[in-house]
This record gives sequence, C-alpha cells and structure tokens, in this order.
Amino acid sequence: MNEEEKKQESVVEAVLFTMGKSVELRQIAAALDCKEEEAREVVERLRKRYQDEDRGMQIIELEGCYQMCTRSEYYEQLIKVAKTPKKQTLTDVVLETLSIIAYKQPVTKAEIEKIRGVSSDHAVNRLVEYGLVYEAGRLDAPGRPALFATTEEFLRRFGVDSKKSLPSVTPDQEAEIVYEVQEEVNYKFGTETAEDAAGQPEAAAGETKPDENPAGTDGTEGKAPAADEGTQAAAEAAKADPAIVA
Repeated sequence: MNEEEKKQESVVEAVLFTMGKSVELRQIAAALDCKEEEAREVVERLRKRYQDEDRGMQIIELEGCYQMCTRSEYYEQLIKVAKTPKKQTLTDVVLETLSIIAYKQPVTKAEIEKIRGVSSDHAVNRLVEYGLVYEAGRLDAPGRPALFATTEEFLRRFGVDSKKSLPSVTPDQEAEIVYEVQEEVNYKFGTETAEDAAGQPEAAAGETKPDENPAGTDGTEGKAPAADEGTQAAAEAAKADPAIVA
C-alpha cells in the first residue's frame, strides 16, 4: 500500500468516526475528491482491514451508506463503563407488526390491520418510538393515509445490510403463518373453524335427543317391558302353588 492509499483510508476513517452515523458514498467521494467507484474501493479496503485485524470497531454498510460502530461482542465490556441503556422490549404483537411492515413496505395501518385482523395503532406507534419504523409518505387515496417503512436502525438492530437481504418466505411458510394468525383470531374472539363446527354438532337449547332404540328397531315392537326380577319370581311361585298370592 502506497502513501496515497494510506492517506485516503485515513480520510475515510476520520469522516466515519467524526460523523457517528451512516455516511452516503457520495459524501465520502466528496471528502476524497474522487469518483464514487474509487471511494467505494477505499472504504471496502479499510473495512476489510478492520475486519482482518480484529479491532474493537467495525465498518458496516447500510443500503449504500457506511458507518463506523463498535463490535457487538464487546457489548458486555462497554456497559461496565457506560450507563446501562434502557432495554426496549419487543413483544410478540410488536414483532408481528414489524415483520409485516418489513416485508410489505411501504404499507398503511389499514393494510397491516387487514393482515393481523386487529387494531395495530399501539404497535405501530411503539415501533416509531423505538426508531425502527418511520412515516415514509402518504398514499394517494381518500384520506391520504400514512405509509410506514423500516429505518436504518432496523437494519442495524437485526444485522441486515438492506431490505433486499431479508430472508425470503416460501408459499408454504406464508400459508402456515396465515393459518396460525387465523387460529389466534379464532381463539381471541371465541369463534371456531368450519372443521370444528362440523365435527362437534351441539343440540339446541331445550331440545332432547331422540330415543336411541325406538319401538320396532330391536324386534320388540308391541311387547310389554320386561318385569323386574322380584315380579318374575312371584309369578313363577303363583303358578306352582295357587294359594300363594303375589
């Protein structure tokens, strides 16, 4: 590596360290006074050097932008000397809403609620508060509803380089998700599926079940019910000795 290349890397290092947030490639190119392709080569070279030397810092790419940040494996050491950050808990409801926004973005609250089957105002507001989602514009429709999309913080938090890097969902997985959501909706609202209704018929209120053995079905039509054992014994004794009264 010659002196010019070292100087270029030092410039990029200084810019990324000073900004403290993601920097667009065009801004790095302006700092280096070169074209964007050349600037990308410098950044990637510096990025690789940070990685090979196993430093406490790293350079990550976020949709064409670059940022310098600490490595996650040193988090435990960092919190010993820094104020413990407030833990943001993502509940199942919030994660479910975030997943829908990530894969359907930009998307409106109405579209989110159509998929989930319940109101999503609280979940969306919480995601905006956490900086994982932002209002990306307005839909050209009556009422001009807000469109929501994921932020750079979402990419950093989940270790994704870009939205295109999100794991793909197969048709079978999508069908399974839809089925699970439907089951949850049925459970919450006390409804049942068609299969359950067909498999477990219920008698109406006040309705009695018909006799399981109606007259004539067992070959006993027209016959009196059988007497109990005591009556039968008395009848036999009377036949044997007429003086005995049953």
